[in-house]
Amino acid sequence: MNVKVKFFAILRERVGASEITKEIKEGSTVADLWDALKKDYPKLAPVNMRLLYAVNRNYVNGEYALKERDEVVFVPPVSGG
Repeated sequence: MNVKVKFFAILRERVGASEITKEIKEGSTVADLWDALKKDYPKLAPVNMRLLYAVNRNYVNGEYALKERDEVVFVPPVSGG
């Protein structure tokens, strides 16, 4: 199945794109997707920050089961100044 993945800030810089489509196994969770993305984009592997996850504009936890055509957003911490 395919999901749309959006990246912001440091994640976008490390992936080199703001949005991709990723094919994943049926029954995959958000955490499974993140693990797969770290394999596809090795620059994500050292990201050791607490991310927020949103699916279809609703915040979810890493165990959320994804469905075909979901839109997943990985939100890094925001800093200001």
